Amino acid sequence: MNFSDNTVLSVRALNDFVKRIVEGNTYLASVNIRGEISNFTNHYKSGHFYFSIKDEEAQVRCVMFSSYTSKLTFVPKDGMKVTAHGRVSMFVRDGQFIFYVDKLNADGIGELYLKYEETKKKLTAEGLFDPSRKKLIPRYPKAIGVITSETGAAIQDIRNILSRRYPIAKMILYPSLVQGKGAEDDLCRGVEYFSKNTLVDTIIIGRGGGSIEDLWSFNSEKLARKIYECPVPVISAVGHETDFTICDFVSDLRAPTPSAAAELAVPDVRDLKRQLGNVVRKLENTLSLRISSYRLAVEKCSKNRVLQSPLNLVDDKRLYTERLRERLCVNMQRIIDNRMKKISNAEIELYGDIRYIYEKRRTDYVRLTAKLEALNPMSVISRGYSAVFDEDGVLVKSIDNVKIGDRLNLNVSDGVIVAEAVEKKENYND
Repeated sequence: MNFSDNTVLSVRALNDFVKRIVEGNTYLASVNIRGEISNFTNHYKSGHFYFSIKDEEAQVRCVMFSSYTSKLTFVPKDGMKVTAHGRVSMFVRDGQFIFYVDKLNADGIGELYLKYEETKKKLTAEGLFDPSRKKLIPRYPKAIGVITSETGAAIQDIRNILSRRYPIAKMILYPSLVQGKGAEDDLCRGVEYFSKNTLVDTIIIGRGGGSIEDLWSFNSEKLARKIYECPVPVISAVGHETDFTICDFVSDLRAPTPSAAAELAVPDVRDLKRQLGNVVRKLENTLSLRISSYRLAVEKCSKNRVLQSPLNLVDDKRLYTERLRERLCVNMQRIIDNRMKKISNAEIELYGDIRYIYEKRRTDYVRLTAKLEALNPMSVISRGYSAVFDEDGVLVKSIDNVKIGDRLNLNVSDGVIVAEAVEKKENYND
């Protein structure tokens, strides 16, 4: 079929035409290829396999229908090296050619997968994956460092979740390639940047999911050592939930997705508000109970007899003192009498008349007792005098100790009079 320069085809017509050309080529009707499986998907409901076969320079999309997959003696997986037989055709809707596989033979483990296992084994032996050396992720970070592509979906997911969950935390992006040539060095420089500059409390490094070759930069031994030496806690967020990289093992925490990493890096401000509200309510209840307890204690104390009638306590103490005085006199008399009985005639002649000495001492005791009684302030007050004290309980001895307007307590024999100084007069001696 020939087309003129003026011929206009629909996209479907063009794809149908190409499909007929491809399927009409006898060389493409039966082809064997060798390569490494990637992006493998097992469609369990239909039983079909969807995957790609690649080598160092190219890849081709493949489909293996259930009528052929049921004959396989193994389950394909990413990284396996295989030999496939099939035919080449065109998928009209997408405009892509497809390799329809009817036979698939395992041809050993792929080079990338083998290198991945070797690196993992080596670093495990060196202790880089030891759980005991992993650092704790700060609960309330002030800043989060993110190492990923500035144009990928991962950074948008991380930014949205951080701003929603914990907007007070600052996000600092270190833009980096995440696959292909130069990605390994870019990622290492990002870790070094946050290691040397104390800008962030936590680092998130990662990207969205992909094939083993897409994620290969995160299997770098050089990157693993940079993360191991980093003083800042690192959260790895590489790929989807089923994807594991060397970066996941060496990091302080592994998140299945970039979105999950953002959630693990910061608390939810709504949860913090609820927790704070609970603490405030608990404090209010505790304070209310304590205030009620103290109020009951004060009320109980206010009903105490001492506070209601303090003079009763004074009277009790006075009576107790008088009884002690009487007992003291009786005991002293008993001691003197016993001593007198034991004094011999020789002692009486030596020391003189003990009775005379006793009577003299007794007379002196009575005189001192009378003198003490005369000096007792209460005795003076009982004769019509009063003792004046200021509000602090200090005895007022001079008008210089009082200012106009001061409140004064006048202690008399049967109580206290509260007065106010309205005038001061000085005594003038001739």
